[in-house]
Amino acid sequence: MPKKHTRSYRHLTQADRDRLQALRDENTRQKEIAEILRVDPATISREIARNRRKYRKKKHIKNKNARYEAGVAHHKAYVRRKYAKYQGKKIEEYAPLRRYITSRLRRYWNPDEIAGRMKETKQPFYASKTAIYEWLRSAWGQRYVPYLYSGRYYARKRKPKTAAKSMIPNRVSIHERPASAETEYGHYEADTFVSGRNTRSSAACAVVVETKADYIIMKKLPGMKPKQFAGAVRNMRRVVVMKSATMDNGIENRDHKDIGTQTFFCDPYSSWQKPHVENGIRLVRRFIPKGSDIAKVPETKIARVARILNNKPRKSLRYKTPYEVMVEQKLFTKMPTGKIALRG
Repeated sequence: MPKKHTRSYRHLTQADRDRLQALRDENTRQKEIAEILRVDPATISREIARNRRKYRKKKHIKNKNARYEAGVAHHKAYVRRKYAKYQGKKIEEYAPLRRYITSRLRRYWNPDEIAGRMKETKQPFYASKTAIYEWLRSAWGQRYVPYLYSGRYYARKRKPKTAAKSMIPNRVSIHERPASAETEYGHYEADTFVSGRNTRSSAACAVVVETKADYIIMKKLPGMKPKQFAGAVRNMRRVVVMKSATMDNGIENRDHKDIGTQTFFCDPYSSWQKPHVENGIRLVRRFIPKGSDIAKVPETKIARVARILNNKPRKSLRYKTPYEVMVEQKLFTKMPTGKIALRG
């Protein structure tokens, strides 16, 4: 069986771009151009999108249809590489800026959060999120790349089950939830994530997220029984102001009346109706990957993950942390214990 030809990544030269322009003028398809230049088709697509001539004020010319010119493209690529190199050098050579960035990366902040927080707290130095990303891609910043969240979370597709709706008594639809739940603080979304199938473990973790502050609370569960889940959320409610909780139609939510607050339920198989807790679980999965046995995850680690996430500045909060917003809005009935507040 013949070996499949694999192309290694390389920068396009001036000669490559001259040939690319000529082939484009002949209406050659991008895939064929890639074969001729012996590069990946994505390289050609990216080159055209990034480096073609763009018009700012000519409404009759759409940028996506703008002509690719080799000379213009080569100059734009040169300037971009030179600028990226300069930005990486700027961070590396200025020790206070570098220390600020690396210390936040170790807290699992992303470049957007670091740059936004730097600006919000009026630090005597500044680097944009683009500059930080470029520094991370350079030889100087490579060792900090593992601190970035680079995985992707895909929701598992499930087949509809007609019996799901009748499994939860006294169910109130999300469509009956008051509009104030979208604008005021104190409303939560709740969900669980379970142990990997191959672990044969029934242990799970209950997660609730405040919808405006994105504050996350987690509790380890021995199983997915309704009483266990309701008891966990009820205990969470003792430390925060919880006006309502929105959840899905899982059987673990059957005893929702025991939580002690108003509950609302998403439409069947519509997890997008509770985006805050879905995103919260996605962030948690960075520290507790899918397939893990939750029974083997210490309570101290679960608490540490919650602290890390609650002390990450969020763009949606104008680069404040969820913990800071909860304190400002007086949403704690009992202040959390342990090391919580971290300075910007």
